[in-house]
Amino acid sequence: MISTHDFSLNSARYARMGPQECKKIHMATLEILERTGVDVHDEQARSILRDGGAYSDGIRVRVPEHMVAAALATAPERITLYDRNKNVALRAWGHNTYFGGGSDCLNILDHKTGLRRQPVLQDVARAVRVMDALAEIDFVMSLLLPGDVHQSIYDRYQMEVMLNNTTKPIVFVSPDFEGCKAAVEMCAAVAGGEETFRQYPFATCYINVTSGLVINAEALQKSIYLAEKGLPQLWIPLNAGGVNSPATTAGCMASMNAGILLGVVLSQLVKAGAPIAVPGWNGGPYNLQTMVGNYVLADEQGVATSMGRYYNLPVFGLGGSTDSKVLDQQCGIEMTISLMTALLHGANIVHDVGFMDSGLQGSLQLMVMANETIGFLRAATRGVPVDEETLAQDVVAELGPTGDYLQHAHTLKHYREPFYSKLFDKGSYARWEKRGRLTMEQRAAAVVDKILAEHTVASLSEDVQVELKAIVDREKKWIENR
Repeated sequence: MISTHDFSLNSARYARMGPQECKKIHMATLEILERTGVDVHDEQARSILRDGGAYSDGIRVRVPEHMVAAALATAPERITLYDRNKNVALRAWGHNTYFGGGSDCLNILDHKTGLRRQPVLQDVARAVRVMDALAEIDFVMSLLLPGDVHQSIYDRYQMEVMLNNTTKPIVFVSPDFEGCKAAVEMCAAVAGGEETFRQYPFATCYINVTSGLVINAEALQKSIYLAEKGLPQLWIPLNAGGVNSPATTAGCMASMNAGILLGVVLSQLVKAGAPIAVPGWNGGPYNLQTMVGNYVLADEQGVATSMGRYYNLPVFGLGGSTDSKVLDQQCGIEMTISLMTALLHGANIVHDVGFMDSGLQGSLQLMVMANETIGFLRAATRGVPVDEETLAQDVVAELGPTGDYLQHAHTLKHYREPFYSKLFDKGSYARWEKRGRLTMEQRAAAVVDKILAEHTVASLSEDVQVELKAIVDREKKWIENR
């Protein structure tokens, strides 16, 4: 069953690995956790793990199987995210799949000039407004790293911009622990209090973890902090097969999984039932030909997601990206394939829509193209209702082989149901010529311009806007005086 926008019918789905393969990887992971251990670079985290039954030798921590079993028994199967107005927006569990942007691209492919340039904060605001407007984009990330703000606290500016320019759920990234705390504080200001935000979380933190066998201090601090507050977290250790882990897919995934499960154990020791999501990408060989961290590689597709599904944990996936530098055929192929595999495998919260050049470049045009592709894929993979109404046997009997189905009441009732693209050109050649012979790239740029000219977002109250700015100003003063 594939579910999108909380609408589901029986339909096909795909699993890269079955239960037997997943269990073998799980058992190998348990051995790695007990025999090799994981380097945990935070004393508070090590203390929590030791108190829970783990063993430590310096920074190396070894976790016995019973701790993993206990944590998996209490970790929730779902993460629910709300919009800014307290309406349920994402039910991340099972095979429900939602799509959104990514964060922190160092460059933007300018939709007006076609040239690559460094983004500024205004570009972040534009990207967020585009994501807010696109119907198939379910959550928002910053997409770009602004070059015109203090680089040590760029994430605080991003968070302020996101909160002011969307009502959709937000996934935020912070380079340090202080940034995570500031983001939660800003969300609490918008929600009307920390307890209200905990009850109706409309934002969650994407925690970047060094690797499956090395857990950095900032990631551990964020995880503990969010778990204590009962807020959802996205715990994402990633391996590079052949670089910091075995080059084989199974070996890479097993060692990456050690860090994943250690994070689940830590969160549940802090607070049983703390919501946590696990990775839905990587877990396969790195590109050892180029030594570039590619975003769309064949061998890793669905591997990590299969493990997340095996554990019945929410999966933070990746799709809608390309390693191409321009909006060419490679871009279209990789964007579509990565969206399709994420959807069919059942990743729940799929980010990085609009990413190019191995995550170094963002594109609003690609975001628009991906939005249309997601709509197509959702229509192409949803179940087919088969009942008396849809079989329409009485209509066939009434009209026979030569009747006028076009004007029949049954057609008028159902003709709006199929997916009709607003971006893909499906008309005649003559019509295409008459409309200016526009390419997909040009049509997508026009959609971006239309959104930026016409789309509006309900403003936060003036008091809340002032409070958000005050938090950012405080962080700026703190970093300058540190």
